[in-house]
Amino acid sequence: MNIAVNTRLLLHGRLDGWGRFAYETLWIMVQQHPEHRFIFLFDRKPHPEFIFGDNVTPVTVHPQARHPWLWHIWFEWMLPRVLKEQDADVFLSPDGYLSMRTDVPSLPVIHDLNFLHSPKDIPAHHARYLNRNFPRFAKKAARIATVSEFSKQDIAQHYQIAPSMIDVVYNGVSERFRPTTPPEQDAARQRWTGGWPYLIYVGAMHPRKNISRMLEAFDLFRTTSQEPLKLVMVGNRQWWTDDMQTALNGMRFKDDVIFMGRVSEDDLRQLLGAAFASLYVSTFEGFGIPVIEAFQAGVPVITSNVTAMPEVAGDAALLTDPYSVEAIARSISTLEHDVSLRERLIVRGKEQATQFTWQRTSDLLWQSLMTVAAGTP
Repeated sequence: MNIAVNTRLLLHGRLDGWGRFAYETLWIMVQQHPEHRFIFLFDRKPHPEFIFGDNVTPVTVHPQARHPWLWHIWFEWMLPRVLKEQDADVFLSPDGYLSMRTDVPSLPVIHDLNFLHSPKDIPAHHARYLNRNFPRFAKKAARIATVSEFSKQDIAQHYQIAPSMIDVVYNGVSERFRPTTPPEQDAARQRWTGGWPYLIYVGAMHPRKNISRMLEAFDLFRTTSQEPLKLVMVGNRQWWTDDMQTALNGMRFKDDVIFMGRVSEDDLRQLLGAAFASLYVSTFEGFGIPVIEAFQAGVPVITSNVTAMPEVAGDAALLTDPYSVEAIARSISTLEHDVSLRERLIVRGKEQATQFTWQRTSDLLWQSLMTVAAGTP
């Protein structure tokens, strides 16, 4: 079987959430199904690390699709031609985008509908494209895969898709995350915070990640804290806003906020493993991979009590109201003072993380893809 895959988010050194999903699931599929041919469709010259086996045929499809007009050209004009030339039997799109101009049975992975609920969080022309086209993609799809029961119900409700046509495949967590030893933790703190303990946030500086309230809550916590915790922010500032800058400028303890930018995978493992706690209080998530990464690293988590995060965290995290600066600050203070709670969350987190493996994700996605290929509803 010829399996065509949209791999335009496989970018060397730049694997964010959806790109990481594509990388992990596809690597496993290619290894476990050598009898099938995988046609990886890139929008630029692919890095050799993404050619996962001899059964992968890389194809570069121009132009580079990073803007709504270029998305339209890539998916509606260039992609159908390539799918026909490559004799594709099925098309898998890990970022959810489809072509309306092909008859090849298609499986999109629609991770979440944040662009529907909070269109102002992204550029207006992006929001217009996504909100105009994703309902069409959902109707076009032979089936839909998504990463949580929350997202499944959200897609079913807003796009009028039968829940039986939506498969939950969840995300996984990389095995590179693990608890670190006390000497490793000391070395990490000496390297990045001058030896001080710290909270860590991992993710893009995006409005839905609730950066402004996170900064305000950290500042409020520090005004009464006995522990001089730092706040380490890991992720690029591509979506940095005036509100975030205003929150930062208004902080009494802004010098205790350390912006790391994008870091290497090994540095991230060390940073996360040495953290006092992970702070991930997003206002909207279809899943929330950093929650599970912290669990596996043996780090207690404070996360939001909305959207998919309670589903993913279970009883292994301290849930808080992401819209309340005071509630977030109280949660940090609770972890600071309640040592037994912190220890219980670490144990529960490690147990919760075992439910989310990339092997399981890949297996579930493969099942969904094979259902599409078989043409069964």
